[in-house]
Amino acid sequence: MVAHHSHIGTAAWSDLLRLLKDAQVSDLRGSPKLKTVGKKKYWYDQYRIGTEVVDRYIGEDNAALRERLQRHRELAETLKANERERARLMRVLRAEGYLMADAQTGQVVSAMERAGVFRLGGTLVGTQAFRLYEGELGIRIGFGESAVTDDIDIASFERLSLALGDTVAEALPEVFSQLKFDPVPPLVKNKVWRWRQTNRATLVEFLTPSFEEDEGIRDLPALGVSAQSLHHLNYLIAEPVRTPLLYRAGTLVQIPRPERFAIHKLIVADRRKDGLERLKARKDRAQAAMLIEVLGEERPADLAEAYESALAQGPAWRERLANSLRQMPKTRERLDAIV
Repeated sequence: MVAHHSHIGTAAWSDLLRLLKDAQVSDLRGSPKLKTVGKKKYWYDQYRIGTEVVDRYIGEDNAALRERLQRHRELAETLKANERERARLMRVLRAEGYLMADAQTGQVVSAMERAGVFRLGGTLVGTQAFRLYEGELGIRIGFGESAVTDDIDIASFERLSLALGDTVAEALPEVFSQLKFDPVPPLVKNKVWRWRQTNRATLVEFLTPSFEEDEGIRDLPALGVSAQSLHHLNYLIAEPVRTPLLYRAGTLVQIPRPERFAIHKLIVADRRKDGLERLKARKDRAQAAMLIEVLGEERPADLAEAYESALAQGPAWRERLANSLRQMPKTRERLDAIV
C-alpha cells in the first residue's frame, strides 16, 4: 500500500507550483505576443534590443497562461514576496518529508532552467522525473532503490525545437563547463549529447524521439545540443506537465504525465536484456508498479487512456507490454481491471 503525504504537504506543494508559474511570467521585458506555428499557438515576450526585435518564447497557449499574462505587471510587483513565500513553502515541504533534490542535481537542473531548457520544451525524464511524482500524486516515494540515480536525462522533440524559433539564453556547453562537466566524446563527429562531471558520477544526457528505423543522433536547435534518438520516446513526452523541483526556493521543470511514464517504463523494461541493463529493468518495473497502483485508484481514466493508447501503437508495443506484465501479475490485474 502506497503511503500519501498529509493535506498540509499537498497544499504547500500546490501553492509552490502556482507561485513558480506566476514567477515565470513576472519578468517580461516587452509585450506578450501570440504566434501560430502549424496547428498550435505559442506566446512570446516581444521586445527590442537596439533596432532588433526579439521574440523570447514563453509557452504554449492555454487558459491558465493567458490569465497569468494578463496579470504580468501585477505579478512583477510581487516577485520578491513570491520568492519569500516559496522559501517558506519549501521549509514546510522539508518538514513534511518530501524528497529534496541533492545539491548536485539541484545546481545542474536549476542552471538548465535559468538557461531556458524547460521553457523551450525540454522534459526531465528517468528517475529524476519519477521522484517528482511525489508532489504530482501526493505520495511518499521514499529513498528506496527505485528513487536513486546520478543521471539527469532531458528529452525534447526535434520538431518542436525547430519550430519555436528561440534558443537558450546561455549555451549549454558553457553552462556545463562552469559546473565542471566535460563532454563525453561523441561517436558521431561534432554531435555531443552527453556531459559527465569530472569529480562525480553525475551524467547529463539529451534524448529525442526517433520517428525512423534507426536511433541515430539528432540536433535540438533550440537547446544548442545534439540528442540520442530513441523509439517510444514520443509517447512518453507528449503533453508533459509542469512541476517544482524541490531545491532552494523551488525550480519549475517539466516532466512526463505519470500515466505515460508508468506505461513507458513497462515498454523500456522489456528492451533491457543483459548485465546492468537487467538491473535497470527491475527498477523500471518497480517504478511502473508503484505508479500504476496509485493511478489505478486515483486516476483510473487517465491510466486506462494511456494504456490503451500504447496498445493501439501496434503488435511490437503490445508484445513488449505483455512481456513485462508477465513478470508483474498484480500490475497486470490492475490494468486489466480498468480497460
